[in-house]
Amino acid sequence: MPESPEVEALARFLGSEATGRQVDEVDVLEYRVVKTRAAPPATIVGRTITGAARHGKHVELILDEGSLVVSLGRHGWMRWYADGVDPDSAADEPPALAAFALAGGRTLAVTDAGTWVSLGLFVVATAEAVPAIAKLGPDPADPGFTRADFDAALGRRRKQIKAILQEQESLAGIGNAYSDEILHRARVSPLAHAAALDAGESDRLFDATVSTVREAIAARTGVPIDRLKAEKVASMRVHGRTGEACRVCGDTVRDLAFSSTVAQYCPTCQNGGAPL
Repeated sequence: MPESPEVEALARFLGSEATGRQVDEVDVLEYRVVKTRAAPPATIVGRTITGAARHGKHVELILDEGSLVVSLGRHGWMRWYADGVDPDSAADEPPALAAFALAGGRTLAVTDAGTWVSLGLFVVATAEAVPAIAKLGPDPADPGFTRADFDAALGRRRKQIKAILQEQESLAGIGNAYSDEILHRARVSPLAHAAALDAGESDRLFDATVSTVREAIAARTGVPIDRLKAEKVASMRVHGRTGEACRVCGDTVRDLAFSSTVAQYCPTCQNGGAPL
């Protein structure tokens, strides 16, 4: 699942490489990705990209008139190609669902590696016209993100913190992987409810949320976009590490399935040594 650090790195790459390029041609190969039927992607032919921005897990390509927003969904991504390379030619990559030929011989392709298409393309006047963006909560990567924003998101809710961390209307940009990393860093159980946190746990959770997201963005910035997923996987301390030794205490990382989700955690770091 794309999350804010990798999506931010992708947006910064596009801001650097795509800005100033005109959209010469649009080829939509999977029409389920088109979410604005009155303004399909073909309507941006002839427009020039003037910048790129991230909104949670969405990428906005800012045009000289309006914007193209790519909602990456659960398994969406983008690929960037030089002169004459077919977006479908990479045998180990999912096929392109749409491709945008840009001035200067570059192609931007959007893909989805899932078994069902979750990626969406929106041609809009402003990014806030995309319903999911309009509903986004505050973003821990934003320099203006405050403890008050964090406390408002958690409140005293009788809801598991892992779910709140992934709830885009509460906190933007965090998904399953980074929620595991945040909880491990904060030494908080994945089953803990927001209402049950004491002051020390709340402080650690706030610090872990901000530092995990911002440090990951700093680490991913400048990484080639086709390497971002691998870099993310390599950086994880508990997520995807079931059966391995915890890098902090040496206990065995365990897997926990609950409430239609799966978490990886360290019993010693997060639950006093007792498996959940």
